[in-house]
Amino acid sequence: MTPRTVSLLTGIVCLVVLAAAITAGCTSGSGETGPVSTATTMPTPAAVATTAPAETTPAATVATTSTPAPTFSAPHGSLIVFTAASLSGASKTIGPSFTDAYPGHPVAFNLDGTQALKTQVENGAYADVFISASNSYTNALQAEGYFVNGTVKKLTTNYVILILPASNPAGIRTLADLARPGVKIAMEAKAVPAGTATLAVLGNLANSTYSHDWENATLANVVTYETSEPAVATKVSLGEVDAGFVYQSTYTAAPAGTYAAITIPKKDNYLQTYTIGILKESTDRNTAATFEQYMLSVVGQTILKNYGFTAP
Repeated sequence: MTPRTVSLLTGIVCLVVLAAAITAGCTSGSGETGPVSTATTMPTPAAVATTAPAETTPAATVATTSTPAPTFSAPHGSLIVFTAASLSGASKTIGPSFTDAYPGHPVAFNLDGTQALKTQVENGAYADVFISASNSYTNALQAEGYFVNGTVKKLTTNYVILILPASNPAGIRTLADLARPGVKIAMEAKAVPAGTATLAVLGNLANSTYSHDWENATLANVVTYETSEPAVATKVSLGEVDAGFVYQSTYTAAPAGTYAAITIPKKDNYLQTYTIGILKESTDRNTAATFEQYMLSVVGQTILKNYGFTAP
């Protein structure tokens, strides 16, 4: 090759190399002007599935409110009366009235579901007097030897009633409406005396007026079972449910305008019997006996009547 040829080939090679360099620079850049980033490129993570897992629809459940641990503590020197929660309204009058009649003898009420009060007594909680909304729990404690012999007496009685929020948003007009789809009902658990009474009422109504299909549909609309009767009333007053079964005394004790109500015919109703008795562990049996007699007297019975209770 001549020197001119070599020189020509060398020039061509340089041009090719230069063009390759320029091309490489253009294709490896970001397409933006500015300095080239010196950051190390991280590996691309594996693709993550974006399809949500199939959801499993949970089976329908009915809420049951649990019984809280007892926190009752009475003022020193008080007569301690374990009392069915449905006497919450009446107790506000009974206590001061008794103390007015017998100065120096204040009364402290532990108000709860009778089933819970029974358990508390069996677990060693102290009380002077026991007022039950169910003979079954009184009979059980009596068989276990907790009462002073001869002190258990019938105190009063109570009927079941259906209460509704005052505004009645579900438009419930008759007991038949309880079986409508979508109606939300509250009642007490079966272990609660008012729960036992309500189940009996529904059975009576099914047999006499409606049907067992109505009864089943009504029970299917129960969205919560409470462990005390006043808890059902609270659910209704807050509008959390459309209707609730409580005792007539709870409806009577509520401020006017709190609830609307539908009465249940007496032929289908359940007359709940309350009992009162003095517990053996009482260290003030004289005052306990005086209180029991006061509750059985005309004065005590009048107070109970004013709160919707009926004669024993």
